[in-house]
Amino acid sequence: MSGMIPFNPLAGTPFGSALELCLVLIVFCWVAAIVLRENVWLDRVWSLCPPIYCLLVAARDGFDSARINLMTLLVLLWAVRLTFNFARKGGFRRGGGDYRWVVVEERLGPLRFQIANILFIVPSQLLLIWLFTSPIHQAWLSPHAPLGWLDAVAAVVFVAFLAGQTVGDQQMWTFQQDKKRKAEAGEEIEQPFIDTGLFRYSRHPSYLCEIGMWFAFYLFAVSASGDWLHWTGLGFIFLSGQMVGSVRLTETISIEKYPTYAQYQASTPMLVPLPRRQGHGSP
Repeated sequence: MSGMIPFNPLAGTPFGSALELCLVLIVFCWVAAIVLRENVWLDRVWSLCPPIYCLLVAARDGFDSARINLMTLLVLLWAVRLTFNFARKGGFRRGGGDYRWVVVEERLGPLRFQIANILFIVPSQLLLIWLFTSPIHQAWLSPHAPLGWLDAVAAVVFVAFLAGQTVGDQQMWTFQQDKKRKAEAGEEIEQPFIDTGLFRYSRHPSYLCEIGMWFAFYLFAVSASGDWLHWTGLGFIFLSGQMVGSVRLTETISIEKYPTYAQYQASTPMLVPLPRRQGHGSP
């Protein structure tokens, strides 16, 4: 695939092929959103792109690099968790997907939303996915750098955040299923949003874990290159910015729906767990 676009800065490399695949997916998501009238195709490919990009890099040299194989394995585990969680919430069914897209479209209007989707949302999001996966390219550029202590730290941190995100997903799923059951049975719903488990310490533990995992992924590139700062670190930096933006959008919706959500905001950190302030939450 490499060489398909003349301006590819990584032409001739497997991650350059990943960039070209990324551009193909941008066009696909545009067309699918317009023809099928669903704005969720970006969400549907989100968890599939990073493992494919990593496999392209790992396969180029016959899976000979221990570091690249480890990075690919971790990303595959990440993808399995995210795909499963997205699928059980109905994301791959007709009309499924992230409810926030509906809110954004209502706020912008159908025409302005489609213009924003074509010019900004789809290309920026898919290029972001490619970018936060880019540390594997840096590892590929240093094929003979041995695994070291920083790789071990990166792997442990990645797995710890992956475990935290898995726990948070299950806690949210259990809460939402119980809430749905009560609503269908006509029972009173005393607490309309989750504030227990991991959500007792962070309003958005899954977002925190997501940022943490991709920071850990960047550490593999640092270990391979010996440099703490290089362009592949832009991925988790921009991802962090997007996560904060997504949280703010989510919370504007939550505070409109739940009058007591402001109390939860005042007592519980948005992302990083800090000593809990008084005034809200289960004992």
